[in-house]
Amino acid sequence: MSRKILIVEDVFIEANNLEMILEKAGYYVTGIARSVAAARKEIERERPDFVLVDIFLQGPQTGIDLAWELKKLEIPFLYLSANSNRDTLEQAKKTGPFGFLVKPYRERDVLVMLEIAVYQHSNGREALLKNTSRKKVNSNGNFHGIYGSSQALHQVVEQLEVVAPTDTSVLLLGESGTGKERMAEVIHKLSNRSKGPLVKVDCASLPPTLIESVLFGHERGAFTGAAERRIGKFEQAIGGTLFLDEIGEMPLDMQAKLLRALQEREIERLGSGNVIKVDVRVIAATNRNLEQEVSEKRFRMDLYYRLNVFPVWIPPLRERGGDITLLANHFVEIYCTRFGKPVKTISPKAMQTLMGYSWPGNIRELDHVIERTVILTRENEITQFALTPQPAAVAVNSTPTIKTMAENEKEHIIAVLKSVNGKVSGPGGAAELLGLPPSTLNARMKKLGINTGKSFH
Repeated sequence: MSRKILIVEDVFIEANNLEMILEKAGYYVTGIARSVAAARKEIERERPDFVLVDIFLQGPQTGIDLAWELKKLEIPFLYLSANSNRDTLEQAKKTGPFGFLVKPYRERDVLVMLEIAVYQHSNGREALLKNTSRKKVNSNGNFHGIYGSSQALHQVVEQLEVVAPTDTSVLLLGESGTGKERMAEVIHKLSNRSKGPLVKVDCASLPPTLIESVLFGHERGAFTGAAERRIGKFEQAIGGTLFLDEIGEMPLDMQAKLLRALQEREIERLGSGNVIKVDVRVIAATNRNLEQEVSEKRFRMDLYYRLNVFPVWIPPLRERGGDITLLANHFVEIYCTRFGKPVKTISPKAMQTLMGYSWPGNIRELDHVIERTVILTRENEITQFALTPQPAAVAVNSTPTIKTMAENEKEHIIAVLKSVNGKVSGPGGAAELLGLPPSTLNARMKKLGINTGKSFH
């Protein structure tokens, strides 16, 4: 039995385009409504299984008004428009949609987004098939290289399993060091593109003048210094997956060019007028709040929604309970083998130290702590860990100063630089302690206004 879909859209061409896409895919379109009042009549005439509703409609009421009514009727829905300001977006999100579709509509995006929405509605967004995902994680808490047994992680694993075969765009969200790159690797491994390449790009480490060349490539002589043709990351990833890490760091002018490549599925090398079709699945990741970046005009709203077809939030390590034990033992095994060390176990007291730490650097920080400790340990058991002191609790009656994420990040980087006497790269340098490539750290320092010539002694 085909699912019944109601389209609520006041632009005739777009509404009919959607109708053709859905009917071609086997859905039954109950009707097209161009206002909230018309939508009510259509719903009364034939109750749909799902509704696609534009935010801005003809008449005094908006799609958000209709969405509240749909919520009361327990009819799931997707929003069709993302061309709104942040206030409108916040109001739309409060209604509990199953996603947003960006105009202009592409057939694959519409069908994939609807398929995911139907799946999530059928299985419940708050309880994503708990038993299924647990069976996928082996007795060692290992799911294709992702270690853990917490419920928070199992929900992520379930989402990865759902989205991996769909070939749709994925946006991995979470704090720095939570394992977004590993998640991207698992999505690629479980996808139909697993035999193709997985090409990774660290957007934060790319100089603004070279981003376009790196992504799209260039012809010989395209600019000063272009001594030979270069194949860009998009071409390298044809038939596979392109992972854009730290997408929130990409300059605005480059975001427009990336959006075009994603929409048209084609690129042009710099210095060439030839169009190259690119069959690429894109996974993006960021530790930034992209909605905030959009509201402050630092990130394009249309690009955000193009990437945000299937967002996956990766929980910080402090919210993953017993996963710390599994991960710590896993890292001990890795580094004992690598360095030929006799360490076999972590003492209960030392493990309790790990469990009581907040891990601001998440898994990456835990990884580096275990590595350093294994190197320094000569016995069979690790009995203590040297962890960064955590800030003292704020007095109950005091009023803490609220700082921006950028201010906190700047202070943290400066503190680490001071602890290593200003050394950025190399063994024991700030980049190693922060778990970042030196090029990425230098880029962050430049953006945050940290003077590399400043004395940190």
